Amino acid sequence: MRRDADDILARVFGYSAFRGEQKAIIHHVAGGGDALVLMPTGGGKSLCYQIPALLREGTAIVVSPLIALMYEQVNTLKEAGVAAEYLNSSLDADSARAVEQALRAGKLQLLYIAPERLMTPRFLELLDGLRDTHQLALFAIDEAHCVSQWGHDFRPEYLQLTILPERYPRIPRIALTATADRQTRDEIIERLHLGAARCFISSFDRPNIHYAMVEKADPRRQLLSFIFQSQLSRSAGIVYCLSRLRAEKTAAWLSQNGLVALPYHAGLPTQVRAAHQQRFLREDGLVMVATIAFGMGIDKPDVRFVAHIDLPRSVESYYQETGRAGRDGLPAQAWMAWGAGDVVQQRRRIETSEGEAGMDYEAYRQLAHRRLSALVGLAETTSCRRQQLLAYFDEEAAPCGNCDNCVAPPQTWDATEAARKALSCIYRAGQRYGAGYLIDVLRGKCTEKVRERGHERLTTFGIGQNLDEKHWQMVFRQLVAKDFVNVDERYNTLTLSEAARPLLRGETRFLTRLPPEKPPRLKKQRKGAWGATFENNIPSNKAPGSDIPDAVANALFERLRAWRAGTAKARNLPAYIVFHDTTLREIASARPSTTEELRQVTGVGERKLEAYGKEILELVAAAAEAE
Repeated sequence: MRRDADDILARVFGYSAFRGEQKAIIHHVAGGGDALVLMPTGGGKSLCYQIPALLREGTAIVVSPLIALMYEQVNTLKEAGVAAEYLNSSLDADSARAVEQALRAGKLQLLYIAPERLMTPRFLELLDGLRDTHQLALFAIDEAHCVSQWGHDFRPEYLQLTILPERYPRIPRIALTATADRQTRDEIIERLHLGAARCFISSFDRPNIHYAMVEKADPRRQLLSFIFQSQLSRSAGIVYCLSRLRAEKTAAWLSQNGLVALPYHAGLPTQVRAAHQQRFLREDGLVMVATIAFGMGIDKPDVRFVAHIDLPRSVESYYQETGRAGRDGLPAQAWMAWGAGDVVQQRRRIETSEGEAGMDYEAYRQLAHRRLSALVGLAETTSCRRQQLLAYFDEEAAPCGNCDNCVAPPQTWDATEAARKALSCIYRAGQRYGAGYLIDVLRGKCTEKVRERGHERLTTFGIGQNLDEKHWQMVFRQLVAKDFVNVDERYNTLTLSEAARPLLRGETRFLTRLPPEKPPRLKKQRKGAWGATFENNIPSNKAPGSDIPDAVANALFERLRAWRAGTAKARNLPAYIVFHDTTLREIASARPSTTEELRQVTGVGERKLEAYGKEILELVAAAAEAE
């Protein structure tokens, strides 16, 4: 069986070796065992059920939550020569019947289906027929975290999948996700009845991603500065926003300033969302500015950056969203601008949320607050971000050397005394004022309002003259972010939380980073182009991966990309389904001259060799002649 799995890996998918625990998972599931697989985005989860599907008799049923995910997975499999189809609402009645007929006739190796479609009496009856004729290979439950009622991508219909072990007890099941903390992991096991399943937990580390977080000031300008400074102005990227309006305004802003950007959120018409998603998948260098409605199942490997201009909801959400960058293994950026106002907004969302039906609301609220606190801790940390991110998923790691804190360690400040003065001022002023007014009191500014209220006689009046306004603003922001201070949204006033007591009593310290220097402003140029400050650093924006140390190989790589673009357009496919950039890089470097040499290139399976081999070898030969 293991030899067969290796053969399928090479012959169908074009890879020479398995990664991590892929082989162990495949052997276990192909042998009839149940499995829960936690593997980071880009780690090769799909092969963990696709190869067992090809090893076992019959058809594998893959439960998938999104039409876009099904479409891309099926097209990728078809390009590799695998008999795969999907059943979802995008098909008309005739097309759906044709897929069902192919399923009954045993012509499919994998069928992708939405959970609500699977649960219909019609389809369950069809599955019963496959079971009774021994033509049901396995069930794969992709994006299994969708079963978590307290998770970030909850799908109620996933709860109905408990019918599978009851109705088809001898059919192996494999549940897979890239994102699950211990709470979500336990919930997946409980709700999908996977108590007897073997758990495979891979490292959550994505070493090719550089993590950076900045204090929010002017987030759109900060975002633009990040894109140009990082030389990403013609790279594919995703920008996440908390609201639909912000997504639309940010997309327009980026478009006005020289980038190709589109909005995506649930409020857009279905056809507009579909068109924008198709452009993102098929075009190079497009930036999608989106709410959390976008992203799950997006398999585009060459996303070079994921940016957040609002704080996400949890470390899980942050990890999953940033994990959409750099799936091809090449360097990628995860950048976020955040502020105390984001924390206040998220806390308000938690307090006003009613949760899902049947939830223990108080337990939900407490868990949501803990998750938010963990994310704030990640944003505030002055140590290695990757270390803290992985620790959230119970994984130990050494400092990474590839996050902002490792590359440029921040200066820290023991602000305990300042924090205690601020808390005391809030209390003595009656917990009825905002930060600006309280800073005036602390700095001894006897304004008209201060005199009217008699606050120049407070014991805290003038005790903060040693700090300037910028430092006091930072102290108040951090007190809010760390939950020492609550904000009344109606009046924008500050009150002490229960957590403030130990700090006021001197039982704990208040450490924070020093305020960063303001970055240089970008200067606007003609026709909306930005980045004059960095114009000497902005490259010609060649494709990521075009930095092959050999000039001839670089030229060949660009020719291969141009060929791939034309081929993908003719076949109405995203370019990466034809070949990933990593495969084209290897071809450009190795310069194969025979079919056998081309077969050895990663990502070139038998079907693709047959379909494209001749054209690729001709391109390589032409490049050799041109030297």
